[in-house]
Order: sequence, then structure tokens, then C-alpha cells
Amino acid sequence: MTGTLGFDADRLRPNRDTLLWAGLLVNTELILTFTYLLLSDATITEWRYLVFPFVWINGSIWVFARTKPEARSARTRYLGAAIAVGYFLLLASVGGIVKPGGMHALGWRVAWLPPGWGPALLYTSSDLKLSLMPYKVVGYLALAYLVYDTVLDTAGSAVSGLVGFVSCVSCTWPVVATLAAGLAGSGTAVAAAASEWSYTIGTLAFVVTVALLRWRPSFGGRL
Repeated sequence: MTGTLGFDADRLRPNRDTLLWAGLLVNTELILTFTYLLLSDATITEWRYLVFPFVWINGSIWVFARTKPEARSARTRYLGAAIAVGYFLLLASVGGIVKPGGMHALGWRVAWLPPGWGPALLYTSSDLKLSLMPYKVVGYLALAYLVYDTVLDTAGSAVSGLVGFVSCVSCTWPVVATLAAGLAGSGTAVAAAASEWSYTIGTLAFVVTVALLRWRPSFGGRL
């Protein structure tokens, strides 16, 4: 069995204009963050939590700027769109964007969280809860867009899809930790450890997913 493994390095190589826009974007994010810290009474104990949302947002902007889906047929386009929508809804459900309704219908409101986390648009009714944090919405849309492009180009990658699902670990790990804590009898320690690392692992999983879906290894020759 023979074959060759290859990839298009141009997918990942930034050009001069991209670097200039990236610098402007990062400077703007720094200004917004420091302005928020000066005007609010927030106390920051873990600075990495201010960085994580921008990793998602900047990665997503790069995805939308660099990804140009090309459909070979209308049927492939519709199939890719259907899979991408389903993928986004799955991430939104597991990631906490969409939840079952609450006891009290509070309607729409805005949570003024640190940049990237907020401003978050929240909605609560008896049937539905929405928690629209900018970094999650943009990040999950970017993953869905990459899945759409992947379906159009190569019919998808099971590994990339799996890692994309794992990117929701930032919201699912506290639940798993609570269950594990009850079984292990050391609830506080297990839950604290899960909460401490969940967003770090979730952000890393997001970056890995973007890389896998943008760099899609192709096997040539005979298998």
C-alpha cells in the first residue's frame, strides 16, 4: 500500500496585509480590554481569561478571511449547508448557547462582561434560554463554516468533527466534574480542578480544530 501525504502550505501562511490587519486588531482589543478594566470595578485574578475570547475571535476572523468555499454542484452546496447548520446547532446546544427555558420569563437583557465574553445578549423565556457570548457565537460559526468548506472540498473529516465537538469541553466539564466528584467523594477538589482547566482545554481544542479543518491532509497515489 503506497501513498503520499501532502498539504497546501499557502492555507496557513499569512501575507503582509494580513499581518498589518492582525496588528491593528490586537491593538484594538488591548485598548478595549484596558478601557473596560479602568471603567469597571472588575477584579482579575486570572489574566488568561481575558485572552481566551480573543483567541477564538481572532481565529474566527482569520477563518472567514481565508476560507473561500467552492461548490462543485448545487446538491453538494445544500448538503454542506445542512451539515454545517446541524453542526452549529450541536455546538450551540452542548456549549450552552441554547438551553431549555427557565421558570421566569425575563426577556432580553445585556450582560456587560469583559470584552470577548461580552457584551453578552441574554434571553430567557419559559421555553428557551439564549446566552449569546460574542466569542462563542463567532467561534462556533467559524467552525461550522469550516465544516461547510470541508464538505464541499473533501466530504469532511471525522477527526476534525470530533475535535470540534470537544471544543465545547469548557461548558461540559463542570457537569462531568460534579458527577465524578459525587462518585469520588471529593467534590470540591475535582470540581475546582475541572473549572480551572476547562476553558484552557476548550480554547486549545478550538485552535486545533481550526488547524485541522484548514489544513486537510490529502492522500494521493494508490491505497
